[in-house]
Amino acid sequence: MLTTPEVIDTIGGLRARLAEAGERHAGGSPCVVLVPTMGALHAGHLALVRRARELGDTVVVSIFVNPLQFGAGEDLASYPRTLGADVVALATVGVDVVFAPTSRIMYPHGPSSTRVTAGNVGTLYEGAARPGHFDGMLTVVGKLINIVDPDVIVFGQKDAQQVFLVETMLADLDFRPVIEVVPIVREEGGLALSSRNRNLVEEQHAAAGALSAGLAAAASVAGRGVAAAQQAAHALIDAQPLVKLDYLVVVDPQTFLPVATDHHGPARMLVAALVGSTRLIDNAALDLN
Repeated sequence: MLTTPEVIDTIGGLRARLAEAGERHAGGSPCVVLVPTMGALHAGHLALVRRARELGDTVVVSIFVNPLQFGAGEDLASYPRTLGADVVALATVGVDVVFAPTSRIMYPHGPSSTRVTAGNVGTLYEGAARPGHFDGMLTVVGKLINIVDPDVIVFGQKDAQQVFLVETMLADLDFRPVIEVVPIVREEGGLALSSRNRNLVEEQHAAAGALSAGLAAAASVAGRGVAAAQQAAHALIDAQPLVKLDYLVVVDPQTFLPVATDHHGPARMLVAALVGSTRLIDNAALDLN
């Protein structure tokens, strides 16, 4: 039997609800799992929630379009807000609580002057294209951790740079939760699921498949080294005129900095591109020999 999640839009209300849940688990060790989202949920988000359900007694999904993550000219005003449909979808995967605050609740005095900074890695790749984005992301994740006090926080591998920066923040600031990273969920043709995919017209959608195809080609020749992997990815992506590549880089998973040309061992290829006016990102693990 499916149960509609309880929707709470205040910090005090959420804390009271979680305190009540803790009392119900008296004598045990209740596990609270948080899945932070900006809504407009798709199958990729639901995969995160299913994993959260496996890990915890109480699953909290936050739905908050965080203005601190959007820069000048970005799509804050037009970002899809589909709370009703999101709650219906979350009822199918066993969510207990949806935390859906307004900006006034999260930032009662306007954009907060206190920020978590993402450091040098936060200025690279997506951070170079979207200055300040990762500071805003880390700030709201830090607030959500303080509000929810989860044992586990769940993210998707598609936003690999975000995952690295959250992992770094958790370690640097001694936050209590552990992070659980869920593999990328893809469409049948390989395109990574994203809330922004809905902005692609049919021709653009077909063209966007070059990103995942390029990553797969890179992984298939990674045993021949960094240059071979990059050439294989470029060959497929650059051949697609509707895809305007922003960056394609191979990074060290431990530092998230570009690897040397003679790097051996685990690595990750990151790619970002504009397809029409829609910005898409993707990534894949490589085993470089």
